[in-house]
Amino acid sequence: MNKLLRVVQQAAALVTVALALPQVATAQTAERRSSIGVNLSALQYQGEISNDYWKFSNSRYAPGVAINQYLGRGIDLNTQLFYGEFTGRRNSRTYFTTTVVNANLGFKLKLNNGWALKEDALIQPYLLVGSGWTYASRAGAFDSARITQEKGYIDLMGAAGFNLRLGPGVGLFVQTGQHLPLNANLDGSPEKQTPNWSDRFLQHQIGLTFNLGQAPDSDEDGVQDRLDMCPSTPPAVPVNERGCPLDSDSDGVPDYQDSCPGEAGKAEFNGCPDADDDGVMDSDDACPNTAGRAELRGCPDADNDNITDEEDQCPDTPAGAEVDAKGCPVKPAAAPAAPAAPAVPSTDTDNDGVANDVDRCPSSAGPASNKGCPEVKPETWQRLHEATKFISFELNKATLLPSSFATLDDIVQILTDYPDYTLSIAGHTDSKGPAAYNLRLSRERAAAARTYMLSKGVAENRIELRGYGARHPIASNTAEAGRAQNRRVEFNLFLTGDPNAAQVKYGREPVLPTTVPARRAKAAPARKPTIRRAPVRKAAPKKVARPAAPAKAKAAVRPATPTPKTAVKKPVPAPPRR
Repeated sequence: MNKLLRVVQQAAALVTVALALPQVATAQTAERRSSIGVNLSALQYQGEISNDYWKFSNSRYAPGVAINQYLGRGIDLNTQLFYGEFTGRRNSRTYFTTTVVNANLGFKLKLNNGWALKEDALIQPYLLVGSGWTYASRAGAFDSARITQEKGYIDLMGAAGFNLRLGPGVGLFVQTGQHLPLNANLDGSPEKQTPNWSDRFLQHQIGLTFNLGQAPDSDEDGVQDRLDMCPSTPPAVPVNERGCPLDSDSDGVPDYQDSCPGEAGKAEFNGCPDADDDGVMDSDDACPNTAGRAELRGCPDADNDNITDEEDQCPDTPAGAEVDAKGCPVKPAAAPAAPAAPAVPSTDTDNDGVANDVDRCPSSAGPASNKGCPEVKPETWQRLHEATKFISFELNKATLLPSSFATLDDIVQILTDYPDYTLSIAGHTDSKGPAAYNLRLSRERAAAARTYMLSKGVAENRIELRGYGARHPIASNTAEAGRAQNRRVEFNLFLTGDPNAAQVKYGREPVLPTTVPARRAKAAPARKPTIRRAPVRKAAPKKVARPAAPAKAKAAVRPATPTPKTAVKKPVPAPPRR
């Protein structure tokens, strides 16, 4: 029995090695690298005493396990272990019962190797060759002589079978194999000239295999790497069946990067549309269906006089002509009746071709079309547009988060680069909550951004702010993604002295609702009792005679009467000053 224990330990060692092999070969295949199977075997013995080959009525059934490790498209490493017994009887004096424990390690040669059959073929034939160890514990008699023995033998085996693929994780296999335990004497026959393989047995198996492990998925999006067309998708980003981020509007910008996921747009505008292709996205374009100039918020200006065609009452003004707010040439003043003084030559300090007397920016060179002022570069407009995405506040507060500081510092630098321009800050909110609260919050947030930039040395008169609450959404307020876009602070530049850019775009700033302090002042009449008690206190010490008391009381009360009137009238003007 001690020998049996040692053999079981050896078999367990083989199983441990087989289980460890999947860890070693992990990187050698694309997916589902290992499998484990459970099976039932029909064992058929052949020797000197009896021959049960292919006699299924005489078969002995044995449970077993098999472990398979993928090595390549055409070869696997296979380990099998089973426990069973053989019996035979020649007569009442010659019989045996032999218990066997068998463990084998071999190579499975697969025909579903990609050449003969596909790897995921429904039926997957194979051949199996290997070697192992058979331990036999025999009991019985030969011609009435006891033949008890425990011994182990080297076992050679070969088998053929096929696996029926039931799915990506499970299969049904059928296999028949021949075992040749060398020099084995399984039936106890005393014959001395027994060949090395005279005692042998067939093993017919049927069982289930279960594939272990998980197909590799580098970006953890639920799509296997071999099927993933976008293997580097960021974590937690929704993907389609090909592993690529969703793109609802099919504009080539994935939803998680698309600021306008419901409208097809351009990559340079983070997926937002620019219907007229003028370089100004529709949400910022005051004329979204007509190509125009970026500095005029996308509106056209045919005569380049810096007045949009819609507002230009003289659309054919010659180039370089000075125009008024309606786009019409400024008429020269009438010549004086008296002889004119000698003309003073006009000066052009910045040498931009625009005389100082008509140059809005005499110290900074710029084209006449921009009133002699430097034009803002397209990339600067883009920086201002992008800035709104990086300005963040504490929840339901106007307190800037530190992540906003770098963006505001960049805008301070833009103001330094364009000293002739004024910055417009417009605050917006989503539609959740009372309108009055949202209006106040939008203005306070714009004010917070302004305060920060003033602390960096920007002059107060160079930054103007407006708060519009939830009146001008750029996305739907029905979903959180849209509300997040609507909560924003917008930045824009306009020439100092021109109308505020936010007011031109959105109209006049709504008036903040104010509470009437007079309601709080109604508590003031509580002072009247104290005023009325004063005459009573004065009259009390002067009680000389009962008849004189009423007259004195009246005299005491009458002078006191104007006092409460005056005291009540004085607080009335106070509420307007709060």
